[in-house]
Amino acid sequence: RHTDVAVANLIGSNIFNLLGILGLTALLHPVPVAPALLGSDMPWMLAGSLLVFPLLRSGMQVTRYEGVLLLVLYGVFLARLLGAGP
Repeated sequence: RHTDVAVANLIGSNIFNLLGILGLTALLHPVPVAPALLGSDMPWMLAGSLLVFPLLRSGMQVTRYEGVLLLVLYGVFLARLLGAGP
């Protein structure tokens, strides 16, 4: 029942994986990033990350409606990624 510790652990782990592991890997061998990734996936990842903060501030739990919203957004993302969407 320590949700604040769990959320901090999740965010801290992701930050370390992105900055620490990817940074060390890039020091050893350059990591190419496709320009299409920056133009299509990056806005979705940023929007999804920013959406989580208001959801967590509403009682530190995801309600059924918020879960449906996240699931629908994930479905839209997958449809666009697979070419089925606009």
